[in-house]
Amino acid sequence: MPTPRRRVLLVDDDEDIRITMRAVLKRAGYNVTAVSNGEAALEAEREHRVPVVITDLKMPGMSGDELIGRMREEFPETSIVVMTGYGNVGHAVDMMHNGVADYLTKPVNPDELVFRLERIFSARHLATENEALREQVQTTGKGREILGQSPEIKRVMDLIDKVADTDATVLITGESGVGKELVAQAIHERSRRTGAPFVKVSCAALPETLLEVELFGAEEGAYTDARRQRIGRFELASSGTLFLDEIGDVSPGVQIKLLRVLQEREFERVGGNETIAVDVRLISATNQDLRDPSHVPPFREDLYYRLNVINIHVPPLRDRQGDIAALAEMFLKRSAREMSRGVKRIAPPAMRRLSEYTWPGNVRELENAIERAVVLADGDLLDLADFDFLEPARGAARSEGPEDETLEAMERAHIRRLLAACGGNRTQAAERLGIHRETLYNKIRRYGLED
Repeated sequence: MPTPRRRVLLVDDDEDIRITMRAVLKRAGYNVTAVSNGEAALEAEREHRVPVVITDLKMPGMSGDELIGRMREEFPETSIVVMTGYGNVGHAVDMMHNGVADYLTKPVNPDELVFRLERIFSARHLATENEALREQVQTTGKGREILGQSPEIKRVMDLIDKVADTDATVLITGESGVGKELVAQAIHERSRRTGAPFVKVSCAALPETLLEVELFGAEEGAYTDARRQRIGRFELASSGTLFLDEIGDVSPGVQIKLLRVLQEREFERVGGNETIAVDVRLISATNQDLRDPSHVPPFREDLYYRLNVINIHVPPLRDRQGDIAALAEMFLKRSAREMSRGVKRIAPPAMRRLSEYTWPGNVRELENAIERAVVLADGDLLDLADFDFLEPARGAARSEGPEDETLEAMERAHIRRLLAACGGNRTQAAERLGIHRETLYNKIRRYGLED
Protein backbone atom coordinates (compact mmCIF):
# COMPACT_ATOMS: atom_id res chain seq x y z
CA MET A 1 0.00 0.00 0.00
CA PRO A 2 1.34 3.48 -0.82
CA THR A 3 2.35 5.66 2.09
CA PRO A 4 -0.35 8.32 2.80
CA ARG A 5 0.91 11.56 1.34
CA ARG A 6 -2.10 13.90 0.91
CA ARG A 7 -5.06 14.63 3.13
CA VAL A 8 -8.71 14.62 2.06
CA LEU A 9 -11.91 15.31 4.03
CA LEU A 10 -14.88 13.22 2.80
CA VAL A 11 -18.42 14.33 3.72
CA ASP A 12 -21.40 12.06 2.96
CA ASP A 13 -24.34 10.85 5.02
CA ASP A 14 -24.33 7.45 3.25
CA GLU A 15 -22.10 5.10 5.27
CA ASP A 16 -21.58 2.65 2.36
CA ILE A 17 -20.32 5.46 0.15
CA ARG A 18 -17.97 6.66 2.89
CA ILE A 19 -16.54 3.18 3.39
CA THR A 20 -16.10 2.53 -0.36
CA MET A 21 -14.56 5.89 -1.22
CA ARG A 22 -12.29 5.87 1.79
CA ALA A 23 -10.89 2.48 0.75
CA VAL A 24 -10.34 3.71 -2.83
CA LEU A 25 -8.53 6.85 -1.67
CA LYS A 26 -6.36 5.01 0.86
CA ARG A 27 -5.22 2.57 -1.83
CA ALA A 28 -4.25 5.58 -3.94
CA GLY A 29 -2.10 6.89 -1.07
CA TYR A 30 -4.42 9.48 0.45
CA ASN A 31 -4.96 10.11 4.14
CA VAL A 32 -8.76 10.30 4.50
CA THR A 33 -10.94 11.77 7.22
CA ALA A 34 -14.58 10.73 6.65
CA VAL A 35 -17.58 12.36 8.39
CA SER A 36 -21.34 12.08 7.94
CA ASN A 37 -22.57 15.69 8.14
CA GLY A 38 -21.67 19.34 7.68
CA GLU A 39 -21.22 20.18 11.37
CA ALA A 40 -18.68 17.38 11.78
CA ALA A 41 -16.93 18.50 8.59
CA LEU A 42 -16.46 22.03 9.93
CA GLU A 43 -15.08 20.69 13.22
CA ALA A 44 -12.67 18.39 11.38
CA GLU A 45 -11.50 21.23 9.13
CA ARG A 46 -10.92 23.54 12.08
CA GLU A 47 -8.82 20.87 13.76
CA HIS A 48 -6.86 19.45 10.81
CA ARG A 49 -7.01 22.11 8.05
CA VAL A 50 -7.41 19.50 5.30
CA PRO A 51 -6.52 21.00 1.89
CA VAL A 52 -9.28 19.26 -0.16
CA VAL A 53 -12.90 18.58 0.87
CA ILE A 54 -15.19 16.22 -1.07
CA THR A 55 -18.82 16.73 -0.15
CA ASP A 56 -22.27 15.54 -1.11
CA LEU A 57 -24.92 18.17 -1.80
CA LYS A 58 -28.00 16.49 -0.33
CA MET A 59 -27.52 15.75 3.36
CA PRO A 60 -29.82 16.00 6.40
CA GLY A 61 -29.24 18.96 8.67
CA MET A 62 -26.68 21.29 7.10
CA SER A 63 -26.96 20.99 3.31
CA GLY A 64 -23.98 20.73 1.00
CA ASP A 65 -24.65 24.25 -0.28
CA GLU A 66 -24.57 25.64 3.25
CA LEU A 67 -21.43 23.68 4.10
CA ILE A 68 -19.67 25.01 1.00
CA GLY A 69 -20.63 28.58 1.95
CA ARG A 70 -19.27 28.13 5.47
CA MET A 71 -16.09 26.49 4.17
CA ARG A 72 -15.41 29.31 1.71
CA GLU A 73 -15.97 31.87 4.45
CA GLU A 74 -13.77 30.22 7.10
CA PHE A 75 -11.24 28.41 4.91
CA PRO A 76 -10.89 30.26 1.58
CA GLU A 77 -7.72 28.33 0.66
CA THR A 78 -9.48 24.94 0.84
CA SER A 79 -10.34 23.25 -2.47
CA ILE A 80 -13.88 21.85 -2.59
CA VAL A 81 -15.12 19.00 -4.79
CA VAL A 82 -18.87 18.44 -5.08
CA MET A 83 -20.54 15.03 -5.49
CA THR A 84 -23.92 15.26 -7.16
CA GLY A 85 -26.60 13.27 -8.97
CA TYR A 86 -27.24 13.77 -12.65
CA GLY A 87 -30.17 16.07 -11.90
CA ASN A 88 -27.90 18.52 -10.07
CA VAL A 89 -25.05 18.75 -12.61
CA GLY A 90 -26.12 22.19 -13.83
CA HIS A 91 -26.15 23.45 -10.25
CA ALA A 92 -22.67 21.97 -9.68
CA VAL A 93 -21.32 23.69 -12.79
CA ASP A 94 -22.73 27.02 -11.56
CA MET A 95 -20.95 26.44 -8.26
CA MET A 96 -17.65 25.89 -10.09
CA HIS A 97 -18.00 29.37 -11.57
CA ASN A 98 -18.19 30.62 -7.98
CA GLY A 99 -15.05 28.92 -6.74
CA VAL A 100 -15.76 25.20 -6.34
CA ALA A 101 -12.74 23.27 -7.68
CA ASP A 102 -14.54 20.36 -9.40
CA TYR A 103 -17.61 18.12 -9.33
CA LEU A 104 -18.22 14.38 -9.66
CA THR A 105 -21.45 12.63 -10.63
CA LYS A 106 -22.78 9.72 -8.62
CA PRO A 107 -22.07 6.86 -8.69
CA VAL A 108 -18.46 8.02 -8.51
CA ASN A 109 -15.96 6.22 -10.73
CA PRO A 110 -12.91 5.37 -8.53
CA ASP A 111 -10.33 6.01 -11.28
CA GLU A 112 -11.99 9.30 -12.19
CA LEU A 113 -12.01 10.35 -8.54
CA VAL A 114 -8.26 9.72 -8.15
CA PHE A 115 -7.52 11.47 -11.45
CA ARG A 116 -9.48 14.58 -10.43
CA LEU A 117 -7.79 14.73 -7.05
CA GLU A 118 -4.33 14.39 -8.60
CA ARG A 119 -5.14 17.31 -10.86
CA ILE A 120 -6.35 19.46 -7.97
CA PHE A 121 -3.33 18.72 -5.78
CA SER A 122 -0.96 19.38 -8.69
CA ALA A 123 -2.62 22.75 -9.30
CA ARG A 124 -2.38 23.63 -5.61
CA HIS A 125 1.29 22.67 -5.51
CA LEU A 126 2.01 24.70 -8.63
CA ALA A 127 0.20 27.75 -7.26
CA THR A 128 2.13 27.52 -3.98
CA GLU A 129 5.45 27.14 -5.80
CA ASN A 130 4.75 30.05 -8.14
CA GLU A 131 3.72 32.31 -5.26
CA ALA A 132 6.93 31.47 -3.44
CA LEU A 133 8.96 32.19 -6.56
CA ARG A 134 7.20 35.50 -7.10
CA GLU A 135 7.90 36.54 -3.52
CA GLN A 136 11.52 35.57 -4.05
CA VAL A 137 11.95 37.48 -7.30
CA GLN A 138 10.12 40.56 -6.03
CA THR A 139 12.45 40.86 -3.03
CA THR A 140 15.71 39.96 -4.78
CA GLY A 141 18.23 42.77 -4.40
CA LYS A 142 16.00 44.95 -2.22
CA GLY A 143 17.86 47.10 0.24
CA ARG A 144 21.15 46.98 -1.67
CA GLU A 145 22.65 49.75 -3.74
CA ILE A 146 25.60 50.63 -5.93
CA LEU A 147 27.76 53.02 -3.93
CA GLY A 148 30.75 55.08 -4.98
CA GLN A 149 32.01 58.41 -6.28
CA SER A 150 34.99 57.25 -8.31
CA PRO A 151 35.06 58.15 -12.03
CA GLU A 152 34.94 54.44 -12.85
CA ILE A 153 31.71 53.75 -10.97
CA LYS A 154 30.17 57.01 -12.18
CA ARG A 155 30.65 55.80 -15.76
CA VAL A 156 28.80 52.62 -14.85
CA MET A 157 25.94 54.61 -13.31
CA ASP A 158 25.75 56.87 -16.38
CA LEU A 159 25.38 53.81 -18.60
CA ILE A 160 22.68 52.39 -16.32
CA ASP A 161 20.70 55.63 -16.57
CA LYS A 162 21.00 55.68 -20.36
CA VAL A 163 19.89 52.11 -21.00
CA ALA A 164 17.43 51.55 -18.13
CA ASP A 165 14.30 52.90 -19.79
CA THR A 166 14.87 50.99 -23.02
CA ASP A 167 14.36 47.29 -23.72
CA ALA A 168 17.93 46.84 -24.99
CA THR A 169 19.57 43.55 -24.03
CA VAL A 170 22.51 44.13 -21.68
CA LEU A 171 25.65 42.06 -21.01
CA ILE A 172 27.39 42.93 -17.74
CA THR A 173 31.04 41.91 -17.53
CA GLY A 174 33.52 41.99 -14.68
CA GLU A 175 35.33 39.85 -12.16
CA SER A 176 33.51 37.81 -9.54
CA GLY A 177 32.29 39.89 -6.64
CA VAL A 178 32.23 43.31 -8.33
CA GLY A 179 28.45 43.66 -8.08
CA LYS A 180 27.12 42.62 -11.48
CA GLU A 181 23.80 41.56 -10.00
CA LEU A 182 23.40 44.98 -8.36
CA VAL A 183 23.89 46.60 -11.77
CA ALA A 184 21.18 44.38 -13.25
CA GLN A 185 18.87 45.22 -10.34
CA ALA A 186 19.53 48.94 -10.79
CA ILE A 187 18.66 48.73 -14.48
CA HIS A 188 15.38 47.00 -13.66
CA GLU A 189 14.43 49.41 -10.88
CA ARG A 190 15.03 52.44 -13.12
CA SER A 191 13.07 50.98 -16.04
CA ARG A 192 9.38 51.07 -16.89
CA ARG A 193 9.29 47.37 -15.92
CA THR A 194 10.07 48.14 -12.29
CA GLY A 195 6.62 47.07 -11.07
CA ALA A 196 7.01 43.63 -12.69
CA PRO A 197 9.21 40.77 -11.41
CA PHE A 198 12.99 40.77 -11.41
CA VAL A 199 13.91 37.10 -11.81
CA LYS A 200 17.47 35.81 -11.52
CA VAL A 201 19.00 32.48 -12.48
CA SER A 202 22.55 31.31 -11.80
CA CYS A 203 23.42 29.36 -14.93
CA ALA A 204 26.46 27.73 -13.32
CA ALA A 205 24.45 26.23 -10.47
CA LEU A 206 22.44 23.77 -12.58
CA PRO A 207 23.30 21.00 -15.07
CA GLU A 208 22.01 21.35 -18.63
CA THR A 209 18.75 19.42 -18.28
CA LEU A 210 17.74 21.15 -15.04
CA LEU A 211 18.68 24.58 -16.38
CA GLU A 212 16.50 24.03 -19.45
CA VAL A 213 13.51 23.16 -17.25
CA GLU A 214 14.30 26.06 -14.90
CA LEU A 215 14.30 28.56 -17.78
CA PHE A 216 11.53 27.26 -20.01
CA GLY A 217 9.39 25.08 -17.75
CA ALA A 218 8.14 21.58 -18.46
CA GLU A 219 4.90 19.77 -19.12
CA GLU A 220 3.62 16.94 -16.96
CA GLY A 221 5.38 13.71 -17.96
CA ALA A 222 8.17 15.50 -19.85
CA TYR A 223 10.83 13.68 -17.84
CA THR A 224 11.13 11.12 -15.05
CA ASP A 225 9.14 12.21 -11.98
CA ALA A 226 7.56 15.14 -13.86
CA ARG A 227 4.16 14.61 -12.23
CA ARG A 228 2.94 18.13 -12.81
CA GLN A 229 3.41 21.10 -15.09
CA ARG A 230 6.29 23.38 -14.14
CA ILE A 231 6.39 27.08 -15.00
CA GLY A 232 9.82 28.34 -16.10
CA ARG A 233 11.60 31.57 -15.21
CA PHE A 234 10.85 33.16 -18.57
CA GLU A 235 7.12 32.93 -17.81
CA LEU A 236 7.59 34.06 -14.21
CA ALA A 237 9.45 37.14 -15.46
CA SER A 238 6.58 38.11 -17.78
CA SER A 239 6.59 41.89 -18.39
CA GLY A 240 9.67 42.17 -16.18
CA THR A 241 13.39 41.41 -16.30
CA LEU A 242 15.21 38.07 -16.41
CA PHE A 243 18.80 38.15 -15.15
CA LEU A 244 21.02 35.25 -16.27
CA ASP A 245 24.15 35.22 -14.14
CA GLU A 246 27.26 33.33 -15.28
CA ILE A 247 25.88 33.06 -18.81
CA GLY A 248 29.22 31.67 -20.01
CA ASP A 249 28.41 28.31 -18.39
CA VAL A 250 25.30 27.68 -20.51
CA SER A 251 25.50 24.50 -22.62
CA PRO A 252 25.33 24.64 -26.46
CA GLY A 253 21.83 23.13 -26.42
CA VAL A 254 20.42 25.78 -24.09
CA GLN A 255 22.29 28.47 -26.05
CA ILE A 256 20.24 27.57 -29.14
CA LYS A 257 16.99 27.93 -27.20
CA LEU A 258 18.10 31.27 -25.76
CA LEU A 259 18.94 32.51 -29.24
CA ARG A 260 15.46 31.63 -30.43
CA VAL A 261 13.80 33.45 -27.52
CA LEU A 262 15.85 36.56 -28.25
CA GLN A 263 15.02 36.41 -31.95
CA GLU A 264 11.39 35.26 -31.90
CA ARG A 265 10.24 36.18 -28.40
CA GLU A 266 8.65 32.74 -28.00
CA PHE A 267 9.47 29.21 -26.80
CA GLU A 268 7.92 25.85 -25.83
CA ARG A 269 8.08 24.19 -22.45
CA VAL A 270 10.14 21.01 -22.24
CA GLY A 271 7.94 18.18 -23.50
CA GLY A 272 5.27 20.57 -24.79
CA ASN A 273 3.95 21.71 -28.16
CA GLU A 274 2.29 24.97 -27.18
CA THR A 275 4.24 28.03 -28.33
CA ILE A 276 4.39 30.64 -25.58
CA ALA A 277 4.97 34.29 -26.45
CA VAL A 278 7.05 36.18 -23.89
CA ASP A 279 7.68 39.85 -23.11
CA VAL A 280 10.84 39.87 -21.00
CA ARG A 281 13.92 42.05 -20.91
CA LEU A 282 17.04 39.90 -20.76
CA ILE A 283 20.14 40.96 -18.82
CA SER A 284 23.08 38.58 -18.53
CA ALA A 285 26.41 38.66 -16.76
CA THR A 286 29.76 36.87 -17.00
CA ASN A 287 33.26 36.97 -15.58
CA GLN A 288 34.61 35.16 -18.66
CA ASP A 289 35.62 36.18 -22.16
CA LEU A 290 32.84 34.68 -24.27
CA ARG A 291 34.74 35.36 -27.50
CA ASP A 292 37.75 33.28 -26.52
CA PRO A 293 37.96 30.36 -29.02
CA SER A 294 39.16 28.11 -26.18
CA HIS A 295 36.14 28.91 -24.03
CA VAL A 296 34.47 25.79 -22.59
CA PRO A 297 31.69 25.22 -23.42
CA PRO A 298 32.01 26.96 -26.82
CA PHE A 299 29.88 30.09 -26.89
CA ARG A 300 27.90 30.85 -30.04
CA GLU A 301 29.01 34.03 -31.76
CA ASP A 302 25.47 34.90 -32.88
CA LEU A 303 24.17 34.56 -29.33
CA TYR A 304 27.03 36.68 -28.01
CA TYR A 305 26.09 39.58 -30.28
CA ARG A 306 22.42 39.21 -29.34
CA LEU A 307 23.31 39.41 -25.65
CA ASN A 308 25.92 42.14 -26.00
CA VAL A 309 23.78 44.90 -27.50
CA ILE A 310 24.87 47.06 -24.57
CA ASN A 311 27.97 46.16 -22.60
CA ILE A 312 28.50 47.43 -19.07
CA HIS A 313 31.89 46.56 -17.62
CA VAL A 314 32.10 46.81 -13.84
CA PRO A 315 35.69 47.60 -12.79
CA PRO A 316 37.36 45.66 -9.97
CA LEU A 317 37.55 47.31 -6.58
CA ARG A 318 41.34 47.78 -6.80
CA ASP A 319 40.75 50.09 -9.78
CA ARG A 320 38.41 52.33 -7.78
CA GLN A 321 40.09 52.59 -4.40
CA GLY A 322 38.36 55.91 -3.79
CA ASP A 323 35.12 53.99 -3.19
CA ILE A 324 36.50 51.65 -0.53
CA ALA A 325 35.92 53.97 2.45
CA ALA A 326 32.27 54.67 1.55
CA LEU A 327 31.58 51.00 0.92
CA ALA A 328 33.26 49.99 4.18
CA GLU A 329 31.16 52.49 6.15
CA MET A 330 27.97 51.21 4.51
CA PHE A 331 28.82 47.57 5.24
CA LEU A 332 29.73 48.50 8.82
CA LYS A 333 26.33 50.08 9.47
CA ARG A 334 24.48 47.19 7.83
CA SER A 335 26.39 44.45 9.69
CA ALA A 336 26.12 46.22 13.03
CA ARG A 337 22.37 46.65 12.57
CA GLU A 338 21.69 43.10 11.36
CA MET A 339 23.82 41.49 14.09
CA SER A 340 22.81 43.86 16.87
CA ARG A 341 26.41 44.89 17.51
CA GLY A 342 27.52 48.23 18.92
CA VAL A 343 30.35 48.85 16.43
CA LYS A 344 30.17 52.40 15.08
CA ARG A 345 33.48 53.43 13.52
CA ILE A 346 36.58 52.29 11.67
CA ALA A 347 39.85 53.69 12.99
CA PRO A 348 42.07 55.58 10.46
CA PRO A 349 44.90 52.96 10.51
CA ALA A 350 42.33 50.25 9.79
CA MET A 351 40.81 52.26 6.97
CA ARG A 352 44.28 52.72 5.45
CA ARG A 353 44.74 48.95 5.55
CA LEU A 354 41.41 48.51 3.73
CA SER A 355 42.35 51.12 1.13
CA GLU A 356 45.75 49.56 0.41
CA TYR A 357 44.54 45.98 0.12
CA THR A 358 44.04 44.74 -3.47
CA TRP A 359 40.71 42.93 -2.84
CA PRO A 360 40.96 39.96 -5.21
CA GLY A 361 37.40 39.06 -4.17
CA ASN A 362 36.26 42.63 -4.89
CA VAL A 363 33.23 44.20 -3.18
CA ARG A 364 31.99 40.84 -1.93
CA GLU A 365 35.28 40.24 -0.13
CA LEU A 366 35.17 43.70 1.43
CA GLU A 367 31.64 43.09 2.68
CA ASN A 368 32.65 39.75 4.19
CA ALA A 369 35.75 41.29 5.80
CA ILE A 370 33.68 44.01 7.49
CA GLU A 371 31.10 41.47 8.64
CA ARG A 372 33.81 39.27 10.15
CA ALA A 373 35.41 42.21 11.93
CA VAL A 374 32.06 43.36 13.33
CA VAL A 375 31.28 39.89 14.67
CA LEU A 376 34.67 39.56 16.43
CA ALA A 377 35.06 43.18 17.61
CA ASP A 378 35.32 43.84 21.36
CA GLY A 379 34.24 47.47 21.39
CA ASP A 380 32.58 50.11 19.26
CA LEU A 381 35.70 50.74 17.11
CA LEU A 382 37.25 48.56 14.41
CA ASP A 383 41.02 48.93 14.67
CA LEU A 384 43.95 47.61 12.67
CA ALA A 385 44.05 44.40 14.72
CA ASP A 386 40.50 43.58 13.60
CA PHE A 387 41.78 43.25 10.03
CA ASP A 388 44.99 41.30 10.67
CA PHE A 389 43.69 38.60 8.32
CA LEU A 390 44.25 41.01 5.40
CA GLU A 391 47.90 40.64 4.49
CA PRO A 392 49.69 44.01 4.12
CA ALA A 393 51.93 42.48 1.44
CA ARG A 394 48.91 42.31 -0.84
CA GLY A 395 48.48 46.06 -0.73
CA ALA A 396 49.61 48.71 -3.16
CA ALA A 397 52.23 47.77 -5.73
CA ARG A 398 55.84 47.86 -4.56
CA SER A 399 58.87 48.32 -6.76
CA GLU A 400 61.39 45.54 -6.41
CA GLY A 401 63.55 46.32 -9.45
CA PRO A 402 66.33 48.85 -9.93
CA GLU A 403 65.43 52.37 -8.89
CA ASP A 404 65.87 53.70 -12.42
CA GLU A 405 63.47 51.07 -13.93
CA THR A 406 60.06 52.53 -14.73
CA LEU A 407 56.79 50.96 -13.57
CA GLU A 408 55.75 50.53 -17.20
CA ALA A 409 58.92 48.58 -17.97
CA MET A 410 58.38 46.31 -14.98
CA GLU A 411 54.74 45.76 -15.90
CA ARG A 412 55.67 44.94 -19.49
CA ALA A 413 58.28 42.42 -18.34
CA HIS A 414 55.89 40.87 -15.84
CA ILE A 415 53.11 40.43 -18.43
CA ARG A 416 55.59 38.95 -20.90
CA ARG A 417 56.80 36.41 -18.30
CA LEU A 418 53.25 35.50 -17.27
CA LEU A 419 52.09 35.03 -20.87
CA ALA A 420 55.03 32.72 -21.45
CA ALA A 421 54.22 30.78 -18.29
CA CYS A 422 50.60 30.39 -19.47
CA GLY A 423 51.65 29.20 -22.92
CA GLY A 424 50.18 32.31 -24.53
CA ASN A 425 46.70 31.70 -23.05
CA ARG A 426 45.51 35.25 -22.47
CA THR A 427 42.42 34.26 -20.51
CA GLN A 428 44.51 32.32 -18.02
CA ALA A 429 47.06 35.12 -17.83
CA ALA A 430 44.33 37.69 -17.15
CA GLU A 431 42.94 35.53 -14.37
CA ARG A 432 46.37 35.16 -12.76
CA LEU A 433 46.94 38.90 -13.06
CA GLY A 434 43.51 39.54 -11.54
CA ILE A 435 42.40 41.82 -14.38
CA HIS A 436 39.70 41.66 -17.03
CA ARG A 437 40.75 40.13 -20.34
CA GLU A 438 39.96 43.38 -22.18
CA THR A 439 42.40 45.17 -19.86
CA LEU A 440 45.08 42.62 -20.66
CA TYR A 441 44.43 43.00 -24.41
CA ASN A 442 44.91 46.75 -24.10
CA LYS A 443 48.17 46.32 -22.22
CA ILE A 444 49.44 43.76 -24.76
CA ARG A 445 48.78 46.21 -27.59
CA ARG A 446 50.26 49.09 -25.61
CA TYR A 447 53.48 47.23 -24.87
CA GLY A 448 53.76 45.61 -28.30
CA LEU A 449 53.42 42.05 -26.99
CA GLU A 450 51.03 40.77 -29.69
CA ASP A 451 53.53 38.15 -30.86
